[in-house]
Amino acid sequence: MATTIIGKLRNRTFFTFESLNKAIYIELNKLNNEEFQKREGSRKSVYMDEEKDFMNPLPEHPFELSEWKMATVQMNYHIQVEKMNYSTPYEYVGKRVEVKLTKDTVTVYYKKNQICQHKRLYGHRNQYSTNEAHMPKNHQLFQWNKERFMNWAATIGPSTVELINLMFSRYKVEEQAYKGCLSILKLSDKYSQARLENACKLALSRLSNPTYKNIKLILESGQDEAKQEPENAINKEDTTYAFTRGTEYYGGKK
Repeated sequence: MATTIIGKLRNRTFFTFESLNKAIYIELNKLNNEEFQKREGSRKSVYMDEEKDFMNPLPEHPFELSEWKMATVQMNYHIQVEKMNYSTPYEYVGKRVEVKLTKDTVTVYYKKNQICQHKRLYGHRNQYSTNEAHMPKNHQLFQWNKERFMNWAATIGPSTVELINLMFSRYKVEEQAYKGCLSILKLSDKYSQARLENACKLALSRLSNPTYKNIKLILESGQDEAKQEPENAINKEDTTYAFTRGTEYYGGKK
C-alpha cells in the first residue's frame, strides 16, 4: 500500500507537511475504495463488514518515549533530576523514588504507586517546581526549618549567620534553601568552625552572592588561612634602601 501511494506521488513536489499529508489522504481513500480484481468488495468494505467490530479503541494519549531514573527525596522534600528540582509530598523525605521522564512531564512513583507529577522544567539549571500541597502544614513540626539553620550558624559566627540568611533571601520558598545551607554548615565538620567562619567572612567581602561552591573552594585552597597584610603596611613606603640627597645637592647651606 505504501509503495503504491509513494509511486503515485513520486513526481510531485511538496513544500509543507500539511500539503503532503493531504495528498496522501486522498490517495489512501482512493486505494481503500478501489474494487478488488479477484474478489468482491474493497479494502474499506472488508474492514467495515469483517474487522471493525473486533477493533479495540486507540489509546487516549499517543505513545511517548520515556526515561526512568532513581532519586532520593531531600530534606526540602524535593528530588533533583537532570539538574532540576521537583517537590514531592513531605512524608517521603529520605525515601528512594522512581522517576519517569517524558518530553513534557516528570512523574514520581514510590513502590510502584504514583505520588506526584510535574511539568518538566527546561532552561537554566537548578530551577524549582514546587507544589504547595506538598509542604508541611506546620513548619515547626517539620524536622528542618529556617530557625534551626540560623541557630546552627550562630554557633559558628556572625559571618556564617549573614551568609545563611543571604541563602534564604534568594528563594521564595524557604525549603528550597535547605540543601545549600546544610552543605555549607556541614563544612565545619571537615574544616572546623573557625575556618568556616573565616571563609564566610572572606567570601562576603569578595562576592555579592557567595554559594556553597565558593566557600568550599576557599577552604580547599586554604585562602581562609592566608595572613592578610595590614593596610598601613601595604601603604607604607619601604625606604630601607632609598638614596637621600643632602641640602648641599640642592644648593642649601650646611
